[in-house]
Amino acid sequence: MVDDVVRAGALPVGGALAVGTGSFGAQALPLHRTPRVRTRSQLPAPTCRPSASATSTSAPKQVERTEYPEHSEPVTTSAPRSRRRRVKIILGITALTLAAAAGGGYLWLNAVSDVKDLGVSDCNAVKPQVTATPAGAAAADDQRAVCQTLRSMKDAWARHDATAYGDQFTQDATYTSYVGTAYQGRDDIAEAHRALFDGFLKGTKLSDSWLSLRFYGPDTAVATSRGDTYEGGEPEAADLSRTQSYTLVRQADDTWRIAAFQNTKRQRVMERISFLFSPDTKPAAEK
Repeated sequence: MVDDVVRAGALPVGGALAVGTGSFGAQALPLHRTPRVRTRSQLPAPTCRPSASATSTSAPKQVERTEYPEHSEPVTTSAPRSRRRRVKIILGITALTLAAAAGGGYLWLNAVSDVKDLGVSDCNAVKPQVTATPAGAAAADDQRAVCQTLRSMKDAWARHDATAYGDQFTQDATYTSYVGTAYQGRDDIAEAHRALFDGFLKGTKLSDSWLSLRFYGPDTAVATSRGDTYEGGEPEAADLSRTQSYTLVRQADDTWRIAAFQNTKRQRVMERISFLFSPDTKPAAEK
């Protein structure tokens, strides 16, 4: 009821209401003060202070953003790139150092790999070793005949006469080149050298330095030499790069011909390394 009176405007808010209570007469009952409620239009307008950035019309508005480490993207720096660059530089310097050391070592080994037993340029100047067999022994003239065959072979090479070169070999001769190619028979040897003389061996000559000459019985001889091909001036014996062996036999017409030829490329550096690591492998002539 009191609320109805208040809403009707008959009693001011916060006043007292006289209520009859029977025989005791009217009593003034105090009313509880109802909180004053302000409408939106009655609220004071908020006071806003313009920021320094807002007062400047020329500067763009700066937006501050809070960064959270667990959600932020990784920041790329130049430190990893610098470390990689340093590693590459160190590896490059190391590789160059090793290459220089290897090159210097190779040159040193090549320079100290000269041989002592150089042989002689004249086959007839070699002192032959003669071994007798039940069939007999070689005669004094046999050395000259063997050396003449070897000389004829050299002259045929200088003329690039493949047929004359092949004639210094037996019909069933074997010929092993320094690259390991095996030729069988005189015709095979002659035709191969015909192509070589017209190809990359064109203009070359043979150089020999004879190491030994051995006779086994009256009809077999083995000659060893250092040899090489060359153009221009003939090389010194120390510069000849191949070791060669010839097996010659006496034919029915009393002519000595080559039955087998072996040509081996001398590996100067590898030979020197083998002597350094295993000195006992050095030939007696080189000790």
